[in-house]
Amino acid sequence: MRLFCLTAFSGLFAVIFFAACGGPSADEEESPGELSLYSGRSQALVEPLLREFEKDTGIRVRARFGGTPQLAIALQEEGERTRADLFWAQDASALGSVRNLLMPLPEEVVGEIPLELRHENNRWVATSGRARVFAYSPRRTEGETLPETLEDLTSEQWRGRIGWAPANGSFQSFVTAMRVLQGEEAAKNWLAALAANEPKVYPNNTSLVQAVAAGEVDLVLTNHYYLYRFLERDEDFPVAQSHFAGESPGNLVNYAGVGILASSENREEAKIFVRWLLERRAQEYFVQDVFEYPVVEEIEALPGMLPYEELRELSPRINLEALEDMEGTIRMLRELDIL
Repeated sequence: MRLFCLTAFSGLFAVIFFAACGGPSADEEESPGELSLYSGRSQALVEPLLREFEKDTGIRVRARFGGTPQLAIALQEEGERTRADLFWAQDASALGSVRNLLMPLPEEVVGEIPLELRHENNRWVATSGRARVFAYSPRRTEGETLPETLEDLTSEQWRGRIGWAPANGSFQSFVTAMRVLQGEEAAKNWLAALAANEPKVYPNNTSLVQAVAAGEVDLVLTNHYYLYRFLERDEDFPVAQSHFAGESPGNLVNYAGVGILASSENREEAKIFVRWLLERRAQEYFVQDVFEYPVVEEIEALPGMLPYEELRELSPRINLEALEDMEGTIRMLRELDIL
């Protein structure tokens, strides 16, 4: 797959601006354009990537950072009046909630991405993935049977030894997947049983993994890449992680994704941005710097991470847009006094 650079885009930029303006006058300097991005991905994570994109293309990106659900609500309220050209969301469910505001992406932009990683009408495309896992203490669980199912976590073996983060968005997405796949009653019963097993509550995934290392709990439900962040600083960090058996909701793989607003007046530049996120430089950044899964086949996951094909075998079969009913999950957690 070829890399994008400013030279490669020069012909495209000429077409864009000559068509829009009839070509520059002799004393005018051509400007590659500007994009307004609503980003549910954190500023610390994507700012370096945005600056690289600007260097490569000359296209300036003005980003509004915020929580993915809040930005989705803002777009719904703004509708066609929004000034956003692009929405880069932390998960596909948020993109699904605003899909009617997004334009179909052309095949030349997203055609190399597997069908299951984009909207059925190409209104959004995944940019990187993160898998649900359980992280545990190898030392304190030595000689024990690790859980194979989510139901195993409700057994007496794990009473008082588990950590969870019910207020965290990724946990709520996982519960939403359980509701979709197994039904409301099964999800509610499992939550109640786990809550009765005296788990310790933490605010986020980082604190969950830290709690295992500190000996506060022996096992936590989290996303795969948090452990890699700790291992980057300390290769002897005393935590390991694994997946549940089969196509468990506990193995959910969720994806960050991006879409172009149909109301955008900068569609050509926005297409360049989307395509750039799917090219080698950005995909390698997601893998090597963020420790996420790539969405293009020729980019390999980090050593120690399951290859994508194996991960797909373990992941539950679910339309990622089906996870958009987060409000129903929050209501369930509140009814059970978990939130």
